[in-house]
Amino acid sequence: MSAAPTPDERLQPVILGADIGVYALARSFHEAYGVRSIVVSGAALGPIARSSIIDNVLLGPGATPQDMVDRLVTLAGEHPGKRLILLANSDWLVRVVVQHRARLEKHYVVPFLSETLLDRISDKATFAEICTGLGIAVPRTIVQDFAGADDPAWRPAPVDITYPLIAKAASSADYQDVHFEGKKKVFEISGPAELDALWVSLRGAGFRGRFVVQELIPGDDTQMRSITAYVDNGGMITLLCSAHVLLEEHTPSGLGNPAAMVTGRWDEMLDQARRFLDATGYVGFANFDVKVDPRDGSYRFFEVNPRIGRNNYYVTAAGANPMRFLVDDRIHGRTVEPVVVDREVLYSILPHRLLLRYVREPALRARVQGLIRAGAVVHPLRYAADASVRRRAYVATAMLNQVRKFRTHYPKPTDTGF
Repeated sequence: MSAAPTPDERLQPVILGADIGVYALARSFHEAYGVRSIVVSGAALGPIARSSIIDNVLLGPGATPQDMVDRLVTLAGEHPGKRLILLANSDWLVRVVVQHRARLEKHYVVPFLSETLLDRISDKATFAEICTGLGIAVPRTIVQDFAGADDPAWRPAPVDITYPLIAKAASSADYQDVHFEGKKKVFEISGPAELDALWVSLRGAGFRGRFVVQELIPGDDTQMRSITAYVDNGGMITLLCSAHVLLEEHTPSGLGNPAAMVTGRWDEMLDQARRFLDATGYVGFANFDVKVDPRDGSYRFFEVNPRIGRNNYYVTAAGANPMRFLVDDRIHGRTVEPVVVDREVLYSILPHRLLLRYVREPALRARVQGLIRAGAVVHPLRYAADASVRRRAYVATAMLNQVRKFRTHYPKPTDTGF
């Protein structure tokens, strides 16, 4: 077992949010620097509750983005002499930070891209246009613009993509506060009537942004890939790590979030990510969602998240703690030798039996079983340095809850067992 790191007395991470990805960031900071992170959120949800590596700062009921920024400024004053570094792990929180950069940068290192570039790359329609111009394959995309939907004469644009197809908000920030029955992160549309009903719901709910309709790339969850990158303040790509998705979540609110992945190196795919990051002048963390098209083996890029991603711990688990790249760059001003991760580990938030129930392809199943036997498996919430009885009980309950979720929302396998 490696020795615990010597705490960096001046470094103080401040992280916005409360999900499993926020805990993973705090864990990565603790592993690298022995520091406790301050987590600012509306509630201390299970992943961050009762943690010995986190100090929770709770915003009051009904707190607005402006209230959060005000609290961050006050919080900075409570930690004189500290090097404060601010991270967020959801698109809307990144946007709040970037929009208030001028005020926050007086107190914090803010390692995010510019607002102009954020607007360009966070919009799935614009992202598709940029990729096409760079020769990076994307699903065929049609944009449905609701900007004029208040006009009684407005009609949605015709869609000539073969059904079933995918529909989703071009910008998650525009979709964040829109509410209607049946709302999902991603819609799989089976026919014209279903698509028309979605347009009616969005219009009636007051959505006035853009929705994209995309070709459905065939293949199950195992066709998905994830890429995490870090681009330093000088524009150098210092970290690239990729993973083969085994199984995604299938609840309406979590659809598309990987639940299990195996890390690996796919240079052709990573080269395309490099091309995008270099061409756009990107800085900071980026997380790409990619799917392998089984019809021709091409990599179809779906989107880039302007942050490290909910499942960021797969990078640390594979031996390249991304917080070291960030801190060396933004706190210490050091030039870091670029790393492309090639170590293979299994990242999973699921019981092994549940995961293996869904991984059906023999070679991939054998690969997963080999990693399990070798002990090359990580769960971001299972941290020996943060393993109180209550924490262990929460993790056990969360894993059992995954069984219930998959039974309810994705009961695909027909064999016995879970």
